[in-house]
Amino acid sequence: MRNADHPCARFIRQIIDIFGGKWSFAIICELHTGPKRFNEIRNDLGISTKSLSDVLKNLEANGIVTRTVHSAAPITVEYALTEKGSDFEEVFIKMSEWGMKWLHQSSSEEMR
Repeated sequence: MRNADHPCARFIRQIIDIFGGKWSFAIICELHTGPKRFNEIRNDLGISTKSLSDVLKNLEANGIVTRTVHSAAPITVEYALTEKGSDFEEVFIKMSEWGMKWLHQSSSEEMR
């Protein structure tokens, strides 16, 4: 079996297709605290409207976030993590732990 055919490699490629964009992780982190309106996410991250819209459409298409339109005046659109999206929190925790262990150490060594 070639490495590219290994189930792990196949799943990693699929995960990168969903989460590999520049803003995907940041948006998911924003939504881990609860649902947010489009403009809240945009302002919190400093992301352009088009980029945010594109990433949210991708995450929604992949079942990571839900989009809810509230018809109150003015109309607002709110995004929230699905169960599938929330389940990714463990991955974020592990990535953060890895970063604290290895990236801080790398930065300190580079400064010497």
